[in-house]
Amino acid sequence: MTTLLYYHPACLEHLNPPGHPERPDRLRAIERALEDEKFQYLHREEAPLGDASLFELAHPADHVARVKGLIPESGMVRIDGDTAASPGSFEAALRALGAATAAVDAVFTSGADNAFCAIRPPGHHAEKTTAMGFCLFNTIAVAARYAQQQHGAERVAIIDFDVHHG
Repeated sequence: MTTLLYYHPACLEHLNPPGHPERPDRLRAIERALEDEKFQYLHREEAPLGDASLFELAHPADHVARVKGLIPESGMVRIDGDTAASPGSFEAALRALGAATAAVDAVFTSGADNAFCAIRPPGHHAEKTTAMGFCLFNTIAVAARYAQQQHGAERVAIIDFDVHHG
């Protein structure tokens, strides 16, 4: 069985306000856990920089442009009560997108049995025209549409296993 692990350090550069539950330490904890010898079988890949136009598989172009335009040159901007952006947020989102689409490609065409993407910002709560729930874009919806359009997947199941109700 071949399991791929996608990661890129740029995903650590998406910052939230102090005390925010979605923070780089979450990804660092995953990195530490994956250093255990029982995970040495993973085939580790650097998450490529995704093509921003692929966000349009799940979001209108004006939403993509609006989110990109919100990224500050310094400091931090709050998009809503739960969602913020910092100077590294857009590149982190592109690395997350690149990891997700590369994982789809690998499973469909390169013989990988599965893949794990250790990425952030998270990408499953954003709605079609709204960044929300810690998420700038719905990266998982983009990956599902990508699997359908690029690889002919007829149906895609998205299973959200957050540790909370709702």
